[in-house]
Amino acid sequence: MRSMSLLPLLILALVISPCAATAQDIGVQTAPGVQTGSTQVPGAQAIPAVPRSFHGLELGMSMDEAKKVLASDGLFHYRGDVDVSLLPRPNETLIEVAGLSYVKRAFFQFYEDKLFVMIFAMNEKEMDHYSVFTSLSAKYGKPNTLSPSESVWEDAATRLSVERPLAVKYIDLEIFNALKKAGAAQSSYEEILRSEFLNGF
Repeated sequence: MRSMSLLPLLILALVISPCAATAQDIGVQTAPGVQTGSTQVPGAQAIPAVPRSFHGLELGMSMDEAKKVLASDGLFHYRGDVDVSLLPRPNETLIEVAGLSYVKRAFFQFYEDKLFVMIFAMNEKEMDHYSVFTSLSAKYGKPNTLSPSESVWEDAATRLSVERPLAVKYIDLEIFNALKKAGAAQSSYEEILRSEFLNGF
């Protein structure tokens, strides 16, 4: 297990920016009656549900399942249990793994052995914000909310965001909202990046 120096990551990426504007606020329009996750919309193209998986890693899977995927995927440099940390908050575990190529670093947070947060910090020398944003928009329609710091696609089950600095974040809303309702502390992704940077000295 990694040392408690990972304490700053204890509440990894459980933030939903309160300053995000709605799509209508900034002039982004969606087809009448279209909602993210719709499958039947008269007169408009159906929009797929917000995705819950990336490279075989899927929200809701167990830690053992996630470990197997990480070990077999060349996109990640997974070293086994050395990358796994038990967090001080009850029933929570974190896998922090180095990425290769397009992914610089990835974080996977589990609650009661269920994966409920995935964050992929991208290598901005290899990938740019515009490419990620346009690819997701082509697949899932215009985002529900936009702000200078993030673009968000969301339905009843899942929140997907593209953020600056360039990172892609998946959140299982059922678990997230339950923890939020219980009063769990929160920390912004920017604070996590800052802590990681300072830990490098």
